[in-house]
Amino acid sequence: MHRGLAATCLLVSFVLFETVSVVPAQTPDTRKPALRRPSILFILADDLGYGDLGCYGQTKIKTPNIDKLAAEGMRFTDFYAGCTVCAPSRASLMTGKHTGHGRIRGNGAISLQTEDVTIAEMLHKEGFRTAAIGKWGLGNRGTPGVPARKGFDQWFGYLDQVAAHNYYPSHLDRTGDGHDGEMEVSENLFGKKGRYSNDYFTFAASNFCRINVPDRVNRYRPFFLYMAYTIPHANNELSQKTGNGMEVPSDAAYHDESWPQVEKNKAAMITLLDSYVGELMATLKKYKEDENTIIIFTSDNGPHKEGGVDPKFFKSGGPLRGIKRDLYEGGIRVPLIIWWPGHIQPGTTSDLPCAFWDFLPTFAELYDTAPPKDIDGISFLPTWFGQTQTNRHDFLYWEFHEGGFHQAVRNGDWKGVRFGVDGPLELYNLKIDPGEKTDVADKNPEIVSKIETYLKTARTADTNWPAKTAAQSPRKEYGS
Repeated sequence: MHRGLAATCLLVSFVLFETVSVVPAQTPDTRKPALRRPSILFILADDLGYGDLGCYGQTKIKTPNIDKLAAEGMRFTDFYAGCTVCAPSRASLMTGKHTGHGRIRGNGAISLQTEDVTIAEMLHKEGFRTAAIGKWGLGNRGTPGVPARKGFDQWFGYLDQVAAHNYYPSHLDRTGDGHDGEMEVSENLFGKKGRYSNDYFTFAASNFCRINVPDRVNRYRPFFLYMAYTIPHANNELSQKTGNGMEVPSDAAYHDESWPQVEKNKAAMITLLDSYVGELMATLKKYKEDENTIIIFTSDNGPHKEGGVDPKFFKSGGPLRGIKRDLYEGGIRVPLIIWWPGHIQPGTTSDLPCAFWDFLPTFAELYDTAPPKDIDGISFLPTWFGQTQTNRHDFLYWEFHEGGFHQAVRNGDWKGVRFGVDGPLELYNLKIDPGEKTDVADKNPEIVSKIETYLKTARTADTNWPAKTAAQSPRKEYGS
């Protein structure tokens, strides 16, 4: 394609995304009448560790905007992702099911199906405008799991999670405003390599927020914007070629540091993510929607050891043991910040053990609608408001299917981990040993028996995700 023509096509595509309302004025809206209910901006980082943010103890990487969210909102200290890798974690978030019951329990080619009800589908029925931007990973084209079939009016980004490794793509997928297919974004409009994918995502998200401002044409309806950034995930393919897979436009903020280049790039990626958060906050404030929007910030799993980085360099797991692909705390415990001015007490913290599958029922309670019946989540909305959380999980459960079959359970302050369905249970007391340094299984046989009972009932059999024995699940610790 001629460069000038390609540039014109690209700009037209973004003008379209910027100016056309999700629901045209001439289309009758037969859904529930609009109330001044809050919108939700849900920001999901990719492979960001528990210790990668200033508000969680990071001292070298600058994250002022996210730290501001924490200072003005609620910070959770014992919050968990849906899994220790991407796809099952995001499926858990969207469907309210943990990995013992969800359809997607590992990375692979399995997609969500029609009967899998998502947060977006639930809120869309309540009259919300919905958009997903960034990385999906729950169904490629030709499957029932694409965002347009799971409740999202707008979609823009990478459907395939492996394609999302490339930060300078030639094409991105888009649905909405009459567009349905791939959109070329590779022309040299913004520099030699084109434009960084997450720049596109922030641009599109800001426009989505702007067009949802109530005016004479477009009456107010709350929105649910799922903003799934791809940073600080590594470009694994680039790493194989160069040894540095932390692909970022500039390391300017850390250029003069005496760190390995790959660690400078990682820090720059996290600070760039922070700047995107600041830009979205500024957009909401500009259009006077900041006080009527809930901002949620979290990560899909723990920090990675990919792209050439060492997660120990910045203490990305904080005081926790393990990283991405471990079911120790460092692989699944993640930051969670909830910001809602005038409703959530500023500067508060919560040590409530809760997880990704709790968001769906929490949003259902917030908007007074019924969640699907067959979910694992519990609403933790009372905690948001500083009230007593009377309904708590008996246990939280995870399973992981790479390199065999691994399981973990949290029951109160106790944490059990085992490799293989018949493997010995490791037991840790997280209250006194959050770093899971001392296995106390032999001293607590009653607790071991209790957790083993949970493990017998925590999952349903699935031919795509079979339970395997200890012999089939060699013990491997990715963070060691």
